[in-house]
Amino acid sequence: MYQRKQYNVLLARIQEKRHFIQVIMGPRQVGKSTLMKQVVGVTNIPYVFYLADAVPATQQSWISDCWNAARAKMRVEGLKELILVIDEIQKINGWSEVVKKEWDSDTFYDVNLKVILLGSSRVMLDKGLSDSLEGRFERIILSHWSFAEMRDAFGFSLDQYIYFGAFPGAAGLIGDEDRWRDYITGSIVDATINKDILVNEKIAKPALLRQAFELSAAYSGKELSLTKMIGQMQDAGNTTTVTGYLNLLSQAGLVCGLNKYAVDMARKKNSVPKHQVYNNALKNIYCQKPFADAVMDRSLWGRLYESAIGAHIMSNAYAGDYQVFYWRTKPGCEVDYVLQKNGRLIAIEVKSNDDPGNTGLTEFKALFKPHLALVVGDGGMKAEDFLSSNPADLFK
Repeated sequence: MYQRKQYNVLLARIQEKRHFIQVIMGPRQVGKSTLMKQVVGVTNIPYVFYLADAVPATQQSWISDCWNAARAKMRVEGLKELILVIDEIQKINGWSEVVKKEWDSDTFYDVNLKVILLGSSRVMLDKGLSDSLEGRFERIILSHWSFAEMRDAFGFSLDQYIYFGAFPGAAGLIGDEDRWRDYITGSIVDATINKDILVNEKIAKPALLRQAFELSAAYSGKELSLTKMIGQMQDAGNTTTVTGYLNLLSQAGLVCGLNKYAVDMARKKNSVPKHQVYNNALKNIYCQKPFADAVMDRSLWGRLYESAIGAHIMSNAYAGDYQVFYWRTKPGCEVDYVLQKNGRLIAIEVKSNDDPGNTGLTEFKALFKPHLALVVGDGGMKAEDFLSSNPADLFK
């Protein structure tokens, strides 16, 4: 079975002396549970596994029950150490306070119970970790799969990666595109919206939230104002509501609205958003053409190509701790993606074979003096090389 680079990180940490809770974070269907099972399967340390998915959100005692069952197993079987794994921990209200209490109790009484927590809601996990568990945990962040990973694990070509995206669970379904779309829609989109957003947030108009996702995903790689979005929605709302929904969709790792880069923060916030999915599969479930026809339509393929580059940038932004914008002054004078971290800027222009000339990169360099200005595609860094790299390394 294919091993992602985080495999060695988790394996090394779980074999160390008990010191930190290990928290595996990432969107749905990127391999968090698989990573955990690969690691615990090769260690000589016994483990117990619990899933919080169907547990009532108010049942905090469930976490303590899991902990006590693990302790009892250690006592009954005379184990010197045990791994406790809890998946979707963020589904339980106030989970971090309970984890803190139980972890600190084990520390005080020298109980060698090692803990791995998994979760797909980044915001809910981050809030709990920062509120209660400072100094007690380490994060292992799983992003969407790179082109190199999908190529090596499933034999994907670059064109297949651009169209079908980077969900490993869907890789075996691409020969039947209807089945592939059903999987992405049901196992990822529906599950994320229904289980990660609607369960944890008070949403006045769930239908509007779904429409906001569908429109934003379909327009990935393009600018679309919130006013025009509302004009295309059946369940009308206001720009404030739609902005809030886009923020929730971004926090869930589905789709986001990028702000235009500007030195002035107010100008960034008031810009027309450029929509961007975190995985190109989320855009292409709405593509009107099947894979074979899309590849032959060079205008369409150029848009899918740019969206795939943006998805790779966005999926690594959280772990890489950088912000992403776009820049534009007029048609033909734009930069597709602007990355910002610690005062440094990276300007990235995406070029497919039929792209017209663009003076944006030259003008951006003159105005903002970026740390690096990069063309990805025709005349620059090969797309397969960029999609196999970590964009955060560009800041080095």
